Amino acid sequence: MINNIDEVVLARLFSRIAATVFIFYGLIALVESLDTWRFTYVAEQRGLHMAVVMVAMSAVRWTIKTLPVTVLMGTILGLADLKIRHELTVIKASGMSIWRVLRAPVAVLFVASLLIALLAETTSTMINRELAPTPPGQVTQLTPPGEVWLEQRGDGVHYVLMGRGMSQGGSRLADVTLFHLGPSETPRIEAPEAILEAGYWTFPEALVRAPVDPARTVFDLRVPTRSSAAEISLKLASTEDMTFFELARLLQRGVSDPSIRAATSMRLIKLLALPLVLTGSLLIGFAFTAGYSRNSQFGPAVLYGIVLGFIVFIITEMADRAGSTGVLDPLFAATGPAMVAIVIGVTVLLRKEDGWT
Repeated sequence: MINNIDEVVLARLFSRIAATVFIFYGLIALVESLDTWRFTYVAEQRGLHMAVVMVAMSAVRWTIKTLPVTVLMGTILGLADLKIRHELTVIKASGMSIWRVLRAPVAVLFVASLLIALLAETTSTMINRELAPTPPGQVTQLTPPGEVWLEQRGDGVHYVLMGRGMSQGGSRLADVTLFHLGPSETPRIEAPEAILEAGYWTFPEALVRAPVDPARTVFDLRVPTRSSAAEISLKLASTEDMTFFELARLLQRGVSDPSIRAATSMRLIKLLALPLVLTGSLLIGFAFTAGYSRNSQFGPAVLYGIVLGFIVFIITEMADRAGSTGVLDPLFAATGPAMVAIVIGVTVLLRKEDGWT
């Protein structure tokens, strides 16, 4: 049960955390609005109001990524406010331990972070995917605009598919050209359409070209592939543009490519691990700010906490890259930094509660 003391602590902490998150959100939205190419493109295609929505939702996505730092900074500011008002001193004098004070903030933050990971992230991802085009300079710009390239392998065949249009997540390609990379009687196949079904790329009508033979038309041509529809969908879309529920469904169907499976698993587990990451930030904030101090200068404690928070954030992002590429196990990469932050926070709190300085 939440008592009056819990209400005071929650009000101080989460008002400061909300203010910090809002300030960061405003700064990120300002930076996103400076991308005039995307803003102009969306405004011309969908209208000015949808361009504003695109900026707002893009800022939401980046704000969620910065939550470990903003929660830490907001916690430090909230605890400093409690100490300046001598409310934390009164709470401790009443016989309430720091672990009892922590109970309500941790519980509320855990539930809130789950809602953010499952609802806010899902909403922003769906809107961003619908509105925001790929900006110039990204990897996809290395291929001509409008073209899709897929390297495929099947039973004894190795080939590349190039299509100039796609639908159904890439399971149906339009204006397709197939190039065999090994010995083949049909080194090049051109077709208006290719459909992925039951382990084969099916060409209802295709033009087969060979160096020494004249081109000929064939019907219902099938070329084997090891890729599933889920895998093709992931190859043609970034995991950052997929919601938690879509990622879960794709993994449930099965993904054969190890690199794609690692990236998908990492994204999914990272969303689930967000409550642990934010709990670690909260504990670090308490560990470096909630201790007894004879003076009212919180500079060193605040500095140490913020620096450690940024270190945890950097380690989290590095682990994300390692888990997405398969260098580390996704479960370890997603939960490891969070557990390290929690252990650091609990350890420092234990030392301070035992009288260490």
